[in-house]
Amino acid sequence: MLKRKIYDDMVRWKARDGKLSLLLEGARQVGKTFIVELFARENYKYYITINFDKSPAYKAIFEGDLDVETLIKQISLRIPGAELVPGETLVFLDEIQHCPRARTALKFLTQDGRFDVIASGSMLGINYQDVPSYPVGYVEHLEMYSLDFEEFLWANGVSPGSIADIRGYFEKRKTVPTAMHERMMELFKEYIVVGGMPRMVDEFVTTHNFAGVLKLQKAIVSGYVDDIAKYASGVEKMKARACFLSIPKHLSKDYKKFQYSIVERGGTARKFGGSLMWLYDAGIINFCYNLSMPELPLEGNAKSDVFKVYMRDTGLLMSMLDDGSQEDIIDGNLGIYKGAIYENVVADIFSKAGKKLYYFERNGKLEIDFFIRKDKAATAVEVKSADNTKSKSMGVVIAKYGVKYGIKLSAKNVSTTEYFDILPLYMAMFL
Repeated sequence: MLKRKIYDDMVRWKARDGKLSLLLEGARQVGKTFIVELFARENYKYYITINFDKSPAYKAIFEGDLDVETLIKQISLRIPGAELVPGETLVFLDEIQHCPRARTALKFLTQDGRFDVIASGSMLGINYQDVPSYPVGYVEHLEMYSLDFEEFLWANGVSPGSIADIRGYFEKRKTVPTAMHERMMELFKEYIVVGGMPRMVDEFVTTHNFAGVLKLQKAIVSGYVDDIAKYASGVEKMKARACFLSIPKHLSKDYKKFQYSIVERGGTARKFGGSLMWLYDAGIINFCYNLSMPELPLEGNAKSDVFKVYMRDTGLLMSMLDDGSQEDIIDGNLGIYKGAIYENVVADIFSKAGKKLYYFERNGKLEIDFFIRKDKAATAVEVKSADNTKSKSMGVVIAKYGVKYGIKLSAKNVSTTEYFDILPLYMAMFL
């Protein structure tokens, strides 16, 4: 069974007095249903699952009055054996995007307070304009992602104590023992190829068969394309699909920002900008915005119309590349994709840690892959796909733009210089 950090967030939610209903959101197949049902079994005497995708007839529960007494009667009528015991029952409304009135009902269930309520839904298809009265102020939002790198390490048998030891080398800027460093780099490459989707991780730790993982990944990517056709409205269907399928093409180019012309010859932001935002809202991509100046506040210096696009799960991105790309990553041969795959996985790690993504580029000659706020300063982060850590850009931003500190992530072990630290790629999880 895969250990997930979000479980602890749910435990803290349950312990709060006067808690709101919890809305767990995330892209498809990141494990939302599994984690809620596990949490329900281990923390409640009774729980009821109402899945609006698997059983559309359950929508009728919410077609009439939404006062809680009426809902109790409807649930008892349509779900024989349902135990609705105040203080002891969790009501789980799964795939809630298929029942807008159930989302409205969250307000009244929260006000009543007799039952804990968790709603879950794929970000693909959640359209709040469909809700007649959205329960603002009565719902706590929690977003779930595919497994982050630390969770991937747990799944592969790396103990929290071992991770704490590695963190110690990071904090003290001490060289990691060679055997430990090599094993961590091996696991990092495997994480790039496998990604964090629970079914893929479970398949990998059980069989260590990359071919089986790839087959499952391709099925999810195909499902994303199907869901775009299902949920995107009107002309957005084809445009969102074109943007999604263009992501590998962008990575094969050495462009410093997203190019609409790669999606379609003559493509423009006016035509495709809304489709990109749809993919972001669906939990499929991340934006990384260019900074006008590499200084705090990062958000205040971000250019909203100049950005790079990354996939949220690097394993799924790998499955969209040419056959053999997985083997290339493991062997250290990146071909035309150079360091873009490694940038993508670092972007994913930062995003899952709650960081917004920013980069800095000037005149096509100077580029810093990421800027993060660290120790109350704008910190430059460069990502290298191999052990070559030479870069003019880091020196320039430190000398000319007032940046005081930098980090270079690469295959090399830990070392330090006067102005920047060199850290192994796997230590991105500590930033």
